[in-house]
Amino acid sequence: MEYRFLGNSGFRVPALSFGTGTFGGKGELFGSWGNTDVAEATRLVDICLDAGLNMFDSADVYSGGLAESILGAAIKNRRDKVLISTKATFRFDDGPNSVGSSRFHLINAVDDALKRLGTDYIDLFQLHGFDARTPIEETLSTLDNLVRAGKIRYLGVSNFSGWHLMKSLAVSERHGWSRYVANQTYYSLIGRDYEWELMPLGLDQGVGAVVWSPLGWGRLTGKIRRGQPRPDVTRLSATADYGPPVDEERLYRVVDALDAIAAETGKSVPQIALNWLLQRPTVSTVVIGARNEEQLRQNLDAVGWNLTPGQVASLDEASAVTAVYPYWHQAGFGERNPSPV
Repeated sequence: MEYRFLGNSGFRVPALSFGTGTFGGKGELFGSWGNTDVAEATRLVDICLDAGLNMFDSADVYSGGLAESILGAAIKNRRDKVLISTKATFRFDDGPNSVGSSRFHLINAVDDALKRLGTDYIDLFQLHGFDARTPIEETLSTLDNLVRAGKIRYLGVSNFSGWHLMKSLAVSERHGWSRYVANQTYYSLIGRDYEWELMPLGLDQGVGAVVWSPLGWGRLTGKIRRGQPRPDVTRLSATADYGPPVDEERLYRVVDALDAIAAETGKSVPQIALNWLLQRPTVSTVVIGARNEEQLRQNLDAVGWNLTPGQVASLDEASAVTAVYPYWHQAGFGERNPSPV
């Protein structure tokens, strides 16, 4: 396993980390992802640790807190061997203050997560989304206090716009508070919007990408191909409305390119899609998921080798789209405004 610095921090994380969205299976969305129990989760953690993958990502809203509880049980008595990443901000229950990034909610959310995880600190805590109703100063001063109290070690965000993140970094710098070093972001061969603004920001400000849904919401598993009916059993049929839309012709174009490289390398479609991400600028870790041991072992084989420059260029070309304004216009001024990739 390769280990990388998380943004411009001294904290090293594995190139692949494990997402616990399949733990618990509570509710329509998470039930369609998987229903991993404590015994299976413990086995998956064992396999991850044997492979050098020691970072596990969760969130309070994953199965209503059950994912964190199952993760806590799976790592019991080996907390010193693992890194825990989790998130909060989205609505947790019906309480008027059980949502957002207010001081009230963040303190409660962190304390509750610590109890579910069975630990007294979180290695990486991320805001799951931007809260425009709470002053940024309130949010960041609260997070800084939680860092100083030893409950959180590093801070990150997820699903922020470029200006959300840049304004937050400026506020942190102005007050001398702990700054965000991670951006958990959607990024894949069929979802390259991250490259337009957030990647240049990450390069400039030293914010590392923690990539979620690297297989494009389950579309790059190798099960969906041009001219073939979709498999009867796939989480995509149940969860497509929750994820980003993808033009089918573009999807097939990317899968065709992946299939061609699979024939050249002997690697699987998911392994190639993951390896492409691992070669992109700012990427600190890619969050993989798995319902079972077989899927996990397949995904773990995405490291330890690299696509050739020609293969990367082929995937770049197949997955390219015209950026929205002003990014398509800026691309014409490459002399002084070069692309991050």
